Amino acid sequence: MAGFSSSKALSYSSLLVVFLLFSFSEAREFAVGGKNGSWAVPSSESQSLNKWAESTRFRVGDTLVWKYDSAKDSVLRVTKEDYTNCNASNPIEQYKDGETKLHLDQPGPYYFISGTKGHCEKGQKLVVVVMTPRKHLGISPAPSPAGEVDGPAVAPTSGATSLQGGGLLTLVALGVFTLWF
Repeated sequence: MAGFSSSKALSYSSLLVVFLLFSFSEAREFAVGGKNGSWAVPSSESQSLNKWAESTRFRVGDTLVWKYDSAKDSVLRVTKEDYTNCNASNPIEQYKDGETKLHLDQPGPYYFISGTKGHCEKGQKLVVVVMTPRKHLGISPAPSPAGEVDGPAVAPTSGATSLQGGGLLTLVALGVFTLWF
């Protein structure tokens, strides 16, 4: 690659790192059901809000948005037991504003039912499972020095990928990309 300097490679690598960090950590806003007005009794099992939620990955920091007629409905955050039994009498949180935004601030399941009598029993309910945040960039830690580990040694993994033209791109532990030619 004539004319391609190592400083250009470093600049491009730095831009790639910044892009990857922002694309993987950016919080998103989800309209419940994938579109406005989905907080309603589903017309069929295939229209269930849980079908939508099962196909969506939620992360800590994301926001759920419900849009509904506040004169006719509400959103209740409930326990798993109250979700299963459609019990609206003791919600963890109750929203009645017609445009509810809920920040998902911890991993695990969140349970929601409609506050309108009979709607939950007809399927107007939702379970959202928020993924546990990753604590690293997928790079295995270095094994402990010999003699300090009771179990078997862990083989280190390589993030190296071969490129056309003889280049080698390696992901280094701090997320810095280095390009050798």
